[in-house]
Amino acid sequence: MTIKWFPGHMTTSRRQIAEAMPKIDAVIEVLDARLPVSSGNPLLAVLRHRKPCIKVLNKADLADPRVTKSWVAYFERQGGEVRSLALNATRTVEVARLLQMCRGLVPHRGRPGKPLRVMVIGIPNVGKSTLINTLAGRRIAKVGDRPAITRSAQQIDLRNGVLLFDTPGILWPNLVDQEGAYRLAASGAIGDTAIDFQEVARFAADLLLRTYPDLLRQRYKLDPLPLDGGQLLLELGRRRGCLETGGEINLYRAADILLRELQAGKVGRISLEIPEETQASIVEKGL
Repeated sequence: MTIKWFPGHMTTSRRQIAEAMPKIDAVIEVLDARLPVSSGNPLLAVLRHRKPCIKVLNKADLADPRVTKSWVAYFERQGGEVRSLALNATRTVEVARLLQMCRGLVPHRGRPGKPLRVMVIGIPNVGKSTLINTLAGRRIAKVGDRPAITRSAQQIDLRNGVLLFDTPGILWPNLVDQEGAYRLAASGAIGDTAIDFQEVARFAADLLLRTYPDLLRQRYKLDPLPLDGGQLLLELGRRRGCLETGGEINLYRAADILLRELQAGKVGRISLEIPEETQASIVEKGL
């Protein structure tokens, strides 16, 4: 199955970002720490042009800490106008450091009459709204576990010399990198109606068997481990009671269990991609 997902409001969102960008001083691009390349939209890099940017690796508490450290180092090596920070968007202390970094990138702004204008961008479901609510110290942006919750842009005065511009998440219209698209689907960044749960779960299961076999063994009490993702789903279905009349395994239910537990961090702290294995995508997207 080829994954395609580009809700109509994203075209409007792209236009709003392009129109507001000339007035922006700095950009916060929110990425998923578990898949920083697949969750990075090359269109957003084009729209921000050479504006100072902090790449926030959100949901770092769900990612493999060693891999996240490698990603932060990778982005820092790029130099220029880009900085990087791994955090959990719900933690006030970590988010306060982000504001300090923004001020450091544009030291001549953030004074009376000259507010620091910061735009928050990213694809759906990477935690932009959660980050904005933490920055504001109150619930302003809608938050949910489904992608594409935010549908319109808004401006938020943090009352500390910073103006935030919140934008809806946008994917690129053509998901050419289908392996990256499957990683996005496994992370929950693509709407359920656009994916085949069983295919995405098999992809995720194969990846986890290859990269985090010990976590799978511990979570699902599997010894020995199945040989492939399809067998893993069958065994998970048996153990979790996903049975139909006649004893047949309901693979859709088994796939749903694996993906929900993966997205919630119940399988463990995992990363779906590492810098060494995604060089082609990095070059293609200009990250």
